[in-house]
Amino acid sequence: MKHPRIALSSASMLLTILAISLSLGGCKDRPASKTPVIVDRSGSTTSKKEVTPPPPAKTSAAPKLAATRKGDKAFGNLTGAAAKNAASKVKYLAGEDPEYAKKCGWPVSCLAPLPGAILPQKRIVAYYGNPLSKRMGALGEFQKDEMLRRLKVEVARWEAADPSVPVQPALHLIAVVAQGEPGKSGKYRMIMPDATINQVYGWAKEAKAILFVDIQTGHDDIRAILPRLEWVLKNPDVHLGMDPEFNLIKSGAKPGTRIGTYDAADVNYAAGYLAELVQKYNLPPKVLTVHRFTRNGVTNARSIVLRPEVQIVMHMDGWGAPWLKRDSYQDYVVTEPVQFTGFKLFYHNDTKKGDPLLTPPELLKLNPKPLYIQYQ
Repeated sequence: MKHPRIALSSASMLLTILAISLSLGGCKDRPASKTPVIVDRSGSTTSKKEVTPPPPAKTSAAPKLAATRKGDKAFGNLTGAAAKNAASKVKYLAGEDPEYAKKCGWPVSCLAPLPGAILPQKRIVAYYGNPLSKRMGALGEFQKDEMLRRLKVEVARWEAADPSVPVQPALHLIAVVAQGEPGKSGKYRMIMPDATINQVYGWAKEAKAILFVDIQTGHDDIRAILPRLEWVLKNPDVHLGMDPEFNLIKSGAKPGTRIGTYDAADVNYAAGYLAELVQKYNLPPKVLTVHRFTRNGVTNARSIVLRPEVQIVMHMDGWGAPWLKRDSYQDYVVTEPVQFTGFKLFYHNDTKKGDPLLTPPELLKLNPKPLYIQYQ
């Protein structure tokens, strides 16, 4: 069932903007808010009061599984057993060892991409966030023109690092934002107005980028939310992201106080829904990104069904030091192959303890190489 278009008055829109400062948005270092106003998608509000934001979600520390790499040796002059023996002595950082990836099942066997498919022919480089908040990611942190300029710089860096794979720029909009309060719906989530989604969609078109609409369900069901977004997902250049961290129906916890989860059945529903849209509207394949940074973030991952109409990216979403991010990539993405992989970089969270932000050349050492890169 299609959802009614949401029309907000200027006053309601202002309240919505204020409410975004409380919303979680996947921003793991969200600063404490001062006297926020909680706004439901209907525009109704609670009274102003001091609210203690939910504590930031944390990436689970995975065991350090690989020795530090001291540099690759050149094996051009070695052949046969000698080359194999020399290669076996290479020390890889976690997530880099091609033999480990192969043992886990990479590359994944699947049908050849349908016409118009983005992956694996291109690499997607995306800016993530919401234009109503500077705290939820690069998409909203900067004014539109500056944001698009910065995205263009990142795209150029990836093109220079791997000229063999063209880069597709993208904007990844949090279109359904988890909330620290239930709101009128009681679902602990806010669905963005159509006007906001269309605004970001227009920015994407201006930058020759594709758009992702991302869903943080809170206490709602993705099966109830997805049909509301058909009006935008039916476009050929609009794709979907789903965030297990903020799916908390089973636990009943408030977003931000506990890390949520999706099962393969939920991912299969979303992929099936997208496949139906592809067939219904004669579209090129859709890309579905699934955030993951914990073991239970996605359960029964090997039961995820692949469809030619949908390209599934398991997206390593955790923040922290480079070694921790590599370990998480190995433990939660490489070890449970689905189809394609992604990697998220946090301009602020990854570097707040003095660690450097991982660079394109460093990430290209991973096996499998991520084909979806997201900056928050």
